[in-house]
Amino acid sequence: MTEKVATAFPDESLAALTDRMMEKDARHMPVVDEEDGTLLGLVSHRDLLRGHFIEQMGVTNFMERAVLERTKVCEVMIFPVETVGPEMNLRSAAEIMLEYKFGCLPVTDGRRLIGILTESDFVRRVATHGR
Repeated sequence: MTEKVATAFPDESLAALTDRMMEKDARHMPVVDEEDGTLLGLVSHRDLLRGHFIEQMGVTNFMERAVLERTKVCEVMIFPVETVGPEMNLRSAAEIMLEYKFGCLPVTDGRRLIGILTESDFVRRVATHGR
């Protein structure tokens, strides 16, 4: 799992979230409570692409940015979110991801986010540890 997870907050704009996802090269961004780190939801790159329908309507970049500035993360985040605990074995986590076609699984201790398991984590493990 990746322990240092870039996160979003429910009241921030989609514009800020989009910028941070691009900066961090992140495809998934857990949404957490700013005070206690409680996992509230998840936004994926795929979710943001669905929102780019306005681009198809011939809207200018300026207008698209204005819409992203006015839209809050909490308006598009997925919740509730399927999570796993840090004690779950990788095979079980992989089976969940495959069965439900999840690109990631947030790892929580109770309701507090402590990491994220992504497809990239599995690829990295195979590349560094072999089968």
